[in-house]
Amino acid sequence: MLTRLGPPLTILLLTGPLLFGLAGTLLPAFGFLPVLGGMELTLRHFEALFDAPAIWASAGISLAAGLVTAAISLLVVMVFVAAWAGTPLFARIQHMVSPLLSLPHAAAAFALAFLIAPSGLLARLISPALTGWHHPPDLLIVHDPMGLAMMAGLVAKEIPFLMLMTLAALPQARAAETRRLTTALGYGRVAGFVYGTWPIVYRQIRLPVFAVIAFATSVVDVAVILGPTRPAPLAVRLVEWMSDPELSLRYLASAGAVLQLAVTGFALASWLALEKLAAALTRRAAGRGRRLRRDALARYAAFMGMLASALAVFAGLAALAVWSFAGLWQFPDVVPQSLTLKSWLRTLPRTAEPLLTTLLVGLAATFIAAVLAILCLMREDETGRRAGQGALALIYLPLVVPQVAFIFGLQFLLIMGDLLATLPALILAHLVFVMPYAYLSLKDPWRAFDKRYDWLAAGLGKSRWQRFFHVRLPMMLRAVLTLLAIGFSVSVGLYLPTVLIGAGRLTTITTEAVALASGGNPRIIGVYAFFQMLLPAAGFAVATLVPALIFRRFHGMRV
Repeated sequence: MLTRLGPPLTILLLTGPLLFGLAGTLLPAFGFLPVLGGMELTLRHFEALFDAPAIWASAGISLAAGLVTAAISLLVVMVFVAAWAGTPLFARIQHMVSPLLSLPHAAAAFALAFLIAPSGLLARLISPALTGWHHPPDLLIVHDPMGLAMMAGLVAKEIPFLMLMTLAALPQARAAETRRLTTALGYGRVAGFVYGTWPIVYRQIRLPVFAVIAFATSVVDVAVILGPTRPAPLAVRLVEWMSDPELSLRYLASAGAVLQLAVTGFALASWLALEKLAAALTRRAAGRGRRLRRDALARYAAFMGMLASALAVFAGLAALAVWSFAGLWQFPDVVPQSLTLKSWLRTLPRTAEPLLTTLLVGLAATFIAAVLAILCLMREDETGRRAGQGALALIYLPLVVPQVAFIFGLQFLLIMGDLLATLPALILAHLVFVMPYAYLSLKDPWRAFDKRYDWLAAGLGKSRWQRFFHVRLPMMLRAVLTLLAIGFSVSVGLYLPTVLIGAGRLTTITTEAVALASGGNPRIIGVYAFFQMLLPAAGFAVATLVPALIFRRFHGMRV
């Protein structure tokens, strides 16, 4: 009975807030919002939106961010996997990039900002010897008008995500066998992979790529830290309008959310066109027998791109950590003149409440998501029917639809129900985004479980739940803990749902850190960034150490 409830309850929790939120966005956009006296449908809020200064420039920056981020991230991952898969270097880089997956977007953005800023670590390393700079140069690197720094921050975070998705898809594409065949036919390593393996891999990672495009077109936290300010990307302006004390701007924000939905839709449609163009060019090159044996430049460029994305974030995080302990640290000194605990002692009392909210919301949302994912997979076992492409598309739906397009509406509905800024509402908002990652991270280990253990326990008279708690759950402890760690790290990194549903009364470490970005105090930001790194890292440490301790006497359970 309980397992029967799993799939419908999951669908309800995924689609309910999304559909109600979209309705709550569309109606005010067309003027219907009874709580503010809007009782008639009208288009004047769209007219006001289109008359807003530089609104099309904001939309253009968002559109470019989505397409450029996805294109560069995917290209680096594809060429790197093509060139280096199966080599010892590939394994080393893979281990270096993987920890970035657990890092919140805001923390990675702070790291990059403190690396590339005019007074950042890179400028200090080469000044004044190579530059002659004794003061930070007057260069607009962070918050540049074209959004290049913002796109670089997004690329550094999306490369690990797409890399993980590609690695999960590779075994089904039989990449090693195809590589041997194409090599025997005289194709270069990259060309052989692109012609023979990539079409199979890409079919399986299309939805994650769409999720990257949707996120990058509507990102807020990374845009606040690294993005342009005059004009800001569209999603940032919408949040400003929604947070304005002037309530009539809610109509404008809702109309803007509809425009954001159109921008993301246009980006996805453009990507589909680019897919067809790339496929046609690939087929033409393959048909003409272009073997592209001299691909060393492409191979090393992809390697440098992968390495740079990891090193940039790690170096920036190291700089942030040093800043949190720094006393006097003037430009162009590479290291501070003194170290002190003043920043930590001054900031720690203020982190207690956001830290508690982060833990409560993250743990609750992750636990509920884990239970639902397990119930759905148990139901799959009972019926013998796996989730198809339609079900997977449904699971990816909250990741593909821009957050601002339905969180705005959800906020209106929670205001009407007097539930805004309550812990259950915030947990529900986080659950919508944690649930897809929970299911996707558990489904492959679950399906790979050797069912003969189940059959053996059933033969000994064990009930279904006894088999689950006494046999399957202990044997899948590592996978379940990894699910919990991934879900918790996703919750820690959520910014927009926390800002809008928490309404400033429920704050987390991430929302506080992003709020500090405008102040620019690197010492305090360093403290908050440390917690942003620590919380997901602690989750993954538990997921690694607990199974190692429990299974230390069981040779067959070690990895």
